Amino acid sequence: MDFRELKYFLTDKKILMLAGGASLTAVVLGLGYKYLLKPEKVTRVGIVSQLLIHPLKSGKAVSVALAECQEIGLKYGALQDRHWLVVTEDGQMVTGRQQPRLVLVALTVEGQQVCLNAPDMETLTFPVTQPDNAIKDCRVFSVDIQGRDCGEEVSSWLTRYLAAEKAVRMVHFEPQMNPRKPGEKEPLFPQQTKIAYPDLGPIMLLSESSVNDLSSRLDSKVTVARFRPSLVISGCEAFDEDSWDDIQIGKVRLHRVMACGRCIFTTVDPETGVISRKEPLDTLKSYRQCKPDERSIYKTSPLFGQMYTVRKTGVMQVGDVVYKISR
Repeated sequence: MDFRELKYFLTDKKILMLAGGASLTAVVLGLGYKYLLKPEKVTRVGIVSQLLIHPLKSGKAVSVALAECQEIGLKYGALQDRHWLVVTEDGQMVTGRQQPRLVLVALTVEGQQVCLNAPDMETLTFPVTQPDNAIKDCRVFSVDIQGRDCGEEVSSWLTRYLAAEKAVRMVHFEPQMNPRKPGEKEPLFPQQTKIAYPDLGPIMLLSESSVNDLSSRLDSKVTVARFRPSLVISGCEAFDEDSWDDIQIGKVRLHRVMACGRCIFTTVDPETGVISRKEPLDTLKSYRQCKPDERSIYKTSPLFGQMYTVRKTGVMQVGDVVYKISR
């Protein structure tokens, strides 16, 4: 083979390689587009029966008819889910696990005033925004986060109500503050997920049927209030929510990240503020354990309810249909 033949051979080989590469790329892109453009399967799975905002971590829920579903959780006016927090003087979180009677504290907002109510306590009001108050460094499940101190009057009110040996304070998470990122503690959450003072995720969903199933196994019935979800769903079978990986409610899109592992807090009665340390946790442990290959995630915590992130924000209303999205 002379130089000219060799040149033509190499050129033809290069053309063939380019053509082959282009064909392979086209096949890969074609498969990708085929998947991406594959029609979504939309299945009706339930109805939103309750929208619950817990403004104060461990406090009473506020039931609303509609709510904004933001990436950080539910919002209704100035009320945002788990945006107020009780802490010790040195900033450590205080929850119903340590102070069960916190579940009887109601935090609401009227105009630009926060209202605190609790059994045998006078109503206390204070401004939603208090820019002159100090910003406090706090710790929620060993993760640093800040909050605006709500003042001495609030601290005195809570300390008296809880009959705490040492003073407690309340802080408020404000929009300019850095949120917690649950993905840094639990890798199943996307790194961009943001929360204020919730335990782990921005949205927790639970069905009425799952609560009824648990109640049928107990001597004393329990209600949804004991499990503190954001969304309560009716019109489905017990534990159907375990398989709802992607759902749509109105224009809102939610993605299931993991189950909600339950702890001693479920044994606090939301009507009395008394902790039993037994039920319904013991019963849940008898039939709602994780799979063996999930033990590294949930340990021995029973699973009840599902944690979601918000993929598309919007407004949700009680009565909205819940659709499961699949391809």
